[in-house]
Amino acid sequence: MEIITERITVATRGNSDVVNLTDRIAAFIRAHRLQTGNVMIFVSGSTASVSTTEYEPGLIKDIPEAMDRIAPRSHRYHHDDTWHDGNGHAHVRATVLGPSLTVPFDGGELLLGTWQQIILLDFDTRPRSREVVIQAIGK
Repeated sequence: MEIITERITVATRGNSDVVNLTDRIAAFIRAHRLQTGNVMIFVSGSTASVSTTEYEPGLIKDIPEAMDRIAPRSHRYHHDDTWHDGNGHAHVRATVLGPSLTVPFDGGELLLGTWQQIILLDFDTRPRSREVVIQAIGK
C-alpha cells in the first residue's frame, strides 16, 4: 500500500459556485498508476465543501437555491457580528456539507455512479483560489 498526496489549486467564483473535480481526480489516479484503494478529497478553508452530484445545469442551479433555504444569506449570523465580513452563511453551508469526501477506486477507475461526479462548492462571498488536497491510499 502506498499513500500519495498532492495539492491542486481551483479558481472559483464564490457565491455557491459548483466546480466539477472528477476529471482531475481521475487523472491523479491514472498519473500514479494506482489500481485499487481509496482517494480522499479535502478542501482547505471553512467556507467551501466537497461532495458528489450529477453535474448538470439544473442541479448547478438547484444546489445554490437549496443552500439559500438552509442558510439564507439575508439571515443575521453572529459570525458577521464578530468579523464583519458578511460570510456567516458561507461558514454554515460549508459546515452542513463538510470539507472532504472519500471515493473508492478499482481497476484504476473511480467507483462513482453513472451520473455521479465529484464537486467543490465555494460558498464564500467572492472569487477564491482554493487549495484542494488529494490523497490516495492504494496500490
